[in-house]
Amino acid sequence: MTEEQVLTLEKEAEQLKSDGKLDEAIDKLKQATEMDDRFVRGHMALSVLYHQVEDHEKSCHHAERVVEIEPEDQFNWSALSVTYQRAFEGTRDPLFIQKAEDAMARSRTS
Repeated sequence: MTEEQVLTLEKEAEQLKSDGKLDEAIDKLKQATEMDDRFVRGHMALSVLYHQVEDHEKSCHHAERVVEIEPEDQFNWSALSVTYQRAFEGTRDPLFIQKAEDAMARSRTS
C-alpha cells in the first residue's frame, strides 16, 4: 500500500461520482480505505456517497470512523451530527436524533 495508490483511487472515485456512477465511486473508496483505514477523506466521502444511495447505516459507520481517527477535530463531530440528522430524515428512527445531539455537543467541547 502506498499513499499514491490511495490518492489515485480517491481521484478515480471523484471522477466516477462526477459521472453519476455512485456505486463505482463507492467501490473505489472502499478499496482506498481498505488499503489505509485511517484515510479520513475516504471515510468522509464514503459517508456522503452512502447517504446519496440511502444506505444510512453505512453512511453513519464511515462518519463514526472519522471521529475515531480524529476525535479532536470539531468539524468531524459536526459532520457526524449532520450525518445522524440525515439518517433520521431517511429512516425516522428517533435514535438518530439523540446521536445527532450527542455529536453536536461533542463538537463544542472537542
